Amino acid sequence: MNEPRPDQGELVVQLTGITKRFPGVVANSDVNLVVHAGEVHAICGENGAGKSTLMKILYGMQQPDEGTIAVHGEQVRLRNPQDAITAGIGMVHQHFMLADNLTVRENVLLGAESLHGIGRAASARVADLAEQSGLRAAPGTLVERLGVADRQRVEIMKVLYRGARIVILDEPTAVLVPQEVDALFNTVRSMQREGFTFLFISHKLDEVRAIADTVTVIRRGSTVGTVDPSTVSSRQLAEMMVGSELPRPETRRSRVGGRDVLRVDALRLSADDTGGAGRAVLEDISFTVHAGEVLGIAGVEGNGQTELVEALMGIRRAGGGTVELTGPDGEPQDLTRLGTLARREAGIGYIAEDRTRHGLLLKQSLWANRMLGYQTREPVAGRRLLNIAGAKKDTERIIEAYDVRTPGIDVVAGALSGGNQQKLVVGRELSCRPVLLIASHPTRGVDVGAQALIWEQIRTARAEGLAVLLVSADLDELIGLSDTIRVMLRGRLVSEADPATVTPQELGSAMTGAESGGEGE
Repeated sequence: MNEPRPDQGELVVQLTGITKRFPGVVANSDVNLVVHAGEVHAICGENGAGKSTLMKILYGMQQPDEGTIAVHGEQVRLRNPQDAITAGIGMVHQHFMLADNLTVRENVLLGAESLHGIGRAASARVADLAEQSGLRAAPGTLVERLGVADRQRVEIMKVLYRGARIVILDEPTAVLVPQEVDALFNTVRSMQREGFTFLFISHKLDEVRAIADTVTVIRRGSTVGTVDPSTVSSRQLAEMMVGSELPRPETRRSRVGGRDVLRVDALRLSADDTGGAGRAVLEDISFTVHAGEVLGIAGVEGNGQTELVEALMGIRRAGGGTVELTGPDGEPQDLTRLGTLARREAGIGYIAEDRTRHGLLLKQSLWANRMLGYQTREPVAGRRLLNIAGAKKDTERIIEAYDVRTPGIDVVAGALSGGNQQKLVVGRELSCRPVLLIASHPTRGVDVGAQALIWEQIRTARAEGLAVLLVSADLDELIGLSDTIRVMLRGRLVSEADPATVTPQELGSAMTGAESGGEGE
């Protein structure tokens, strides 16, 4: 452990000997953490290292089996989030918890009406917090009209409204473009100057080094060490986290290519999901993905990427246009009116944007999750019934080949860390050798070790001729893995970028419409 620096303030949080056990797993083992007033203290580690469990304990969502928590030098017992809020601790979750049909003001006040009422005093406080957090919209704006960055600011406002001076930020940059990350960091630094303390959870080590005053690394449930980020490189932090150097999503020259695999022509989708008279969500989308090619789709979230993927998978019914897939036999097949299972059977693998909602059954075993979407194909399909033995055997193969860390195949998917869940999904989707992989945010919320494995699997499959449609908010990932990048803005593909020459800043400008004066044409 490093000695406290001379400029560090009073001790505001001290976790000592924190241990938390779950059936078959020790999530935290004798973890120690010391946080000083006015600092940004980053917590880094692999998925499954115990970061989230530790933060849930600090926020009162979990109870430690052993160890103590002290806030401002006094030992406390945080039995629930309300206890944490009373102690001045707030948490901004990675997945926003906002009501889209309510205004900014209403979201901030919701559940906290007793603090300042709901009248003039409350409105004045919300207005002050909007300015403090850098919110660009008026407090009376409906949340559904806000972009991702402003939604995050509303989440910060909620925490501040409840009196928090110690703020936990869980993966706060996961869905932000570089310009929005810069704005968030400016907000954090401004609040630091006003005496706020931050615990910053992130897998993006370059960002950790840019914003953090102190970094604590956790590996496999235990504290590895605490360092000053100005004295270490991202590579050194990665070695502390996973014991290997920091991976980079650098692709290799494809050995296969040329044949059209996916052809999308004039695809359109309206807001009512039926192609009716609603607002256009997708308009005149046309592109081709070739064998051995990764086509990247860049865009700020909410500009149609989710709807595009769901239309391609048959989850949403397009209002017009065609989707055509050429299988390994070289024969094109019109998928436009087919359902999701038929599209999978035609040769599409699918890594869903949200694995917990659309990629896994969290309360079911790993081998049961291996069967999802592949009930009609070997080794899952039997002559008359499902081949349970075949599914179990192949799950064991996936666990070994994709380094899914689990006590066994009978463990429920919800017991795995996010990175191990994602490795299971990737292994399942590549196991039946699809001709096209639709990968939507394939490494979101996973650590550098799982990220490296997923990148390597995509590179290997691409080199063997797999066509990949990659949708990602990680611009380094898009630039590193893609052969071509198309930018989506307000439901249209508005520009094309060469990954060999484009920078993340240039790509971010195109994504926000800065290159075209904001019109997206």
